[in-house]
Amino acid sequence: MANDHILTLSCPDKPGIVHAVTGIFAREGLNILDLQQFSDPTSENFFMRVHFGPTPTESTAYLRATFDALAAEYQMDYDIRPVAQKTRVLIMVSKIGSCLNDLLFRAKTGQLPIDVPVIVSNHTEFASLAASYGIEFHHLPVTKDTKAEQEGQVLELVKKHDVELVVLARYMQVLSPTLCEAMSGRIINIHHSFLPSFKGAKPYHQAYDRGVKIIGATAHFVTADLDEGPIIEQRVARVDHSMSAKELVDEGSNVESQVLAAAVKWYAERRLFLNKTKTVVFS
Repeated sequence: MANDHILTLSCPDKPGIVHAVTGIFAREGLNILDLQQFSDPTSENFFMRVHFGPTPTESTAYLRATFDALAAEYQMDYDIRPVAQKTRVLIMVSKIGSCLNDLLFRAKTGQLPIDVPVIVSNHTEFASLAASYGIEFHHLPVTKDTKAEQEGQVLELVKKHDVELVVLARYMQVLSPTLCEAMSGRIINIHHSFLPSFKGAKPYHQAYDRGVKIIGATAHFVTADLDEGPIIEQRVARVDHSMSAKELVDEGSNVESQVLAAAVKWYAERRLFLNKTKTVVFS
């Protein structure tokens, strides 16, 4: 994977895009190791992910002028990124640490291609966990009156640590429209329910009261519309009448960790694209 890179792009769909892109790699003598594409007939947008390499040097600056010209012709947004470059992630958490602990373990063991330089919480419960991983921890309590100031501090940490992605790992505070807009397409939340259903603070208890047979979790991008951002991944678990509300919570926490880890991995590997109110995810 030395000097391998990932090209991602999106643009209005029209004939000739694949030919134009692959032609650049052919002319430059670069091998395409994997290519995935999708044309959405509804949004009329085109999406592509190309794993290519190796390049002659670590830098792909020599390709920029060619791709800039292509982007101008096709109204294209594109990015070229080294495969080995890890995504820098700021994790926010409140009092439930199952997803946080799972993400940190996966990052430490190389299962997730991310670096976590900083953790933010409105409580102090996980300061010692952060310290055990050598990660900077910031206790930033928040009230209705201090939300703007607290979120300003979060954005300062994003800038200070060159954070690319904010992950809400059971962070039980509603983000303001200001923060959502500032980090648009760069905040992923795990919702402890199979959306759209059982919204609010205690979805598992609502599910228990309704006698559901399937519970689940949903990872989605955060927008100003609470729990209505574009869905990235959803998974379910079977339950039955013999299980208590606590057992549903325990089973749900396992699903939550799996779903959030998958969403973060896809983002970090540049497999995830926003497509208006939906997402495109290349496997």
